Amino acid sequence: MTAPPPNSASPKRWTRRHLLGLQDLSADEITIILDEAARYKEQWNAGETKFDDLRGIAVANLFFEPSTRTKTSFSLAAKRLSADTVDFTASTSSLSKGETFIDTALNIQAMGVHQMVVRHSTSGAPEQLAREVQCSIINAGDGTHEHPTQGLLDIFTIRSKRQSLQGLTVALVGDIKHSRVARSNIWGLTKLGAKVIVCGPPTLMPVGIEDLGVEVAHRLDDVLERCDCINLLRVQFERQRGAYFPSVREYAHLYGMNGVRMKKARPDVLILAPGPINRGVEITPDVADGKNSVILDQVTNGLFIRMACLALLRRATEVVREETR
Repeated sequence: MTAPPPNSASPKRWTRRHLLGLQDLSADEITIILDEAARYKEQWNAGETKFDDLRGIAVANLFFEPSTRTKTSFSLAAKRLSADTVDFTASTSSLSKGETFIDTALNIQAMGVHQMVVRHSTSGAPEQLAREVQCSIINAGDGTHEHPTQGLLDIFTIRSKRQSLQGLTVALVGDIKHSRVARSNIWGLTKLGAKVIVCGPPTLMPVGIEDLGVEVAHRLDDVLERCDCINLLRVQFERQRGAYFPSVREYAHLYGMNGVRMKKARPDVLILAPGPINRGVEITPDVADGKNSVILDQVTNGLFIRMACLALLRRATEVVREETR
């Protein structure tokens, strides 16, 4: 079944061929994606689990970094939209023989691929690829730059619980310096009217982060009672070069969300975490599995967000083809 057309009440339509980040998107464009995901979710809950939006389209997942949730979610999203999917793994590819990143993508495109979902350790890699290929590119996380669909699914989860982002206070807690998720969340949340507090050790706070319109805090306990939502970011040890705090135990003591802190927080506070979570570090098991946690909702909502992104890019491409005929 094909999803219904965009809401006629929406003042804009989606026109972009790529989704490279949330920094360059308007509030209207972000809302179009959220609304499209909401329609898929509504139909899904009504029993519709298969759609024709990408029938005849081939989607390649090009992951140059390990991934569980994002890769599986994109693969399932494409299949739910009736696309053919190809999963690429860098470790078993011709990259090990010296082939370049661009040549690999061009060869995959030559096999008839229409959309590429790209995760890469280098910031800007998806944008570079978008300049070299004809198919649509979705950024599935690039270095420490952005992870737009994760930001969108976080925002979608909050909106699903609170109806609107306007006036909410959302804290992003943890390794802000190395987090592409934090950057996408900041761009998306602030454009939709939320107040964002970034909280973490000074050593894990990027220089000039205040310029993005956020409040900076270094003590979670100082801002806890003001937060409607708390998004607990993983400490990204794999991206760090050197020691940014004395010990994991001390980090958990100062920034981990636990039962004691939950008692200080608002009764209806939403607890998010992009995953994978480190239980006992950024979050304790009782909080991760507690009534305020929407962590598994995020995973479920990620499917609808990625379905929406894939479908919108396909429609935009079809419109361009029609207009150029």
